[in-house]
Amino acid sequence: MNKRRKYRKRVAQVVAAVRIDLDTDGLKYRKWGGVQRAKRGDWLVNNDGDVYTIDGKVFAKTYRQVRTGVYMKTTAVWAEAATASGSIRTKEGASHFRRGDYLVYNNKNGSDGYCMSPAKFKSLYKAER
Repeated sequence: MNKRRKYRKRVAQVVAAVRIDLDTDGLKYRKWGGVQRAKRGDWLVNNDGDVYTIDGKVFAKTYRQVRTGVYMKTTAVWAEAATASGSIRTKEGASHFRRGDYLVYNNKNGSDGYCMSPAKFKSLYKAER
């Protein structure tokens, strides 16, 4: 893999989100080439038409409320372009990526990762100087 760099969300990038605060045994759905799971306390997010869930503790640590139902990611991420195809284990399930996709981590040590296409990544993040 390439060397990871630090990135921040571009200005004015927000998501619509609602906390899954229901008496439920969980939610299963297919995305990113695998089965994903969400549980009570996780967040259902609409990121400009891309809908997915985020672990409740991760969301609380990385997002802040802008107004009712609208949130902004406020923490940095560390990312690198994948040099080969593969998969990454996320808190929600396994996500598959292709060579050139970005592996994105909420923590500098490479934990709490996920993947996204180069176009999506570049539209959402910019390198921190």
